[in-house]
Amino acid sequence: MIDEIDKQILNILQNDGRITNADLARQINMAPSAVLERMRRLESKKIIQKYSATIDSNKVGLNLTAFVMIKSNGPVVDTKTAKEIGKIPEVQEVHIVAGEDCFLVKVRVADTNSLNHLLRNKFGKIENIKSTSTTIVLETVKESTKLTI
Repeated sequence: MIDEIDKQILNILQNDGRITNADLARQINMAPSAVLERMRRLESKKIIQKYSATIDSNKVGLNLTAFVMIKSNGPVVDTKTAKEIGKIPEVQEVHIVAGEDCFLVKVRVADTNSLNHLLRNKFGKIENIKSTSTTIVLETVKESTKLTI
């Protein structure tokens, strides 16, 4: 699927998504045109899904991170409810999980009042949500989207 050069490209891009094609080519000792061709192939295969900026949530007023375990009235794998949850702007991640709960959801909000509003007025309006259990994050030691390739 991917070779060692692709892995090098992916690792460099995970550390610096704004690196120029010329600088990337220089780091892996390849011609810029060859690197660009590989990147386009990785993008077309959806291995590279998007490019984005990592933002410090605290510096934009989103000081509270929480994980919400959700039980659903729906089927065991309820993708319709998962997609509804995923439409809520404060929701960063939605995972369908095995076990007693149906979904593990990561949210970021300004404060406990905002979390209360999210749980009552947004999650509460989703028909198949039976119950929620929320864990508030006190401190984040590590958070990353980087994959070990």
